[in-house]
Amino acid sequence: MRPRAADLRNSSTITEFVLVGFEHSSPSTRALLFALFLALYSLAMAMNGLIIFITWTDPRLNSPMYFFLGHLSFLDVCFITTTIPQMLIHLVTKNHTVSFAACLTQMYLVFCVGVAECILLAFMAYDQYVAICHPLNYAQIMSRQVCVRLVSTAWVFGMINGIFLEYVSFRNPFCRDNHIENFFCEATIVIALSCGDHQFIMKMIFADAIVVLLSPMALIIISYALILASILGRASSSGRGKTFSTCASHLTVVIFFYTSAMFSYMNPRSTHGPDKDKPFSLLYTIVTPMCNPIIYSFRNREMKGAMVRALGRAGLAQAESV
Repeated sequence: MRPRAADLRNSSTITEFVLVGFEHSSPSTRALLFALFLALYSLAMAMNGLIIFITWTDPRLNSPMYFFLGHLSFLDVCFITTTIPQMLIHLVTKNHTVSFAACLTQMYLVFCVGVAECILLAFMAYDQYVAICHPLNYAQIMSRQVCVRLVSTAWVFGMINGIFLEYVSFRNPFCRDNHIENFFCEATIVIALSCGDHQFIMKMIFADAIVVLLSPMALIIISYALILASILGRASSSGRGKTFSTCASHLTVVIFFYTSAMFSYMNPRSTHGPDKDKPFSLLYTIVTPMCNPIIYSFRNREMKGAMVRALGRAGLAQAESV
């Protein structure tokens, strides 16, 4: 006989969670991981911060592509700041508990920023399509007003979808073990700790993932299919190479992000486990945000030039102050 909702509420005793993370690792291993993740976090913050600065201040980078790239870097900064500082603290302290409210807030921010990034990556693919397939009308189609609306759409949809996923995840009380086998409040793991029908909640998460992940991916695939058809129709091999190089950066970022997100939220729960969840969680919480600016900057001459100019101005200003 299924327990009544009132009974479930009465049995709810969990007021905090324990993030197991790397708790079972040796002290030397945790010290090594702390140094490694601190270096990666610092690099990701510095690189994304530099991209935000130059895309918003350098007048030579006033195209829609760099406008979107600046917002992508801002989303990456929000994403890693939501999860990594807490993990670093837990690597050097013995207290790994987080309050119920803190866990709820962290999950909402991960949902919100993650969904916004999915949608923004799709809009960036559409921008590539318009730039390559409709170059004469590009400025008119991708006007500043349109770009602002697209970015706002990504943020608003991320916020609304985050509220929905938060409600679905926390609709049942928690009366089981409060240990989370990860370094942050991963939705699929938290849901497994709740009372009631897990299958219904996971089906809702899966259905949402189809809309949030596969719909933007469909737009990305269609955009690049049209780009590929346009490229193959060109006679100039040099033009093809330049276009492929421009698209390669975005495609690399898409593959990194979508692979890890689809594993986490579209795989059956039976295929999950601490040994599988942590690597993919690390991939989309720290590796991808760190790689995004590196991928874009190293494959783009304008970005490299803007970075050199920005660093040069900073060095000159420091020299003058001395």
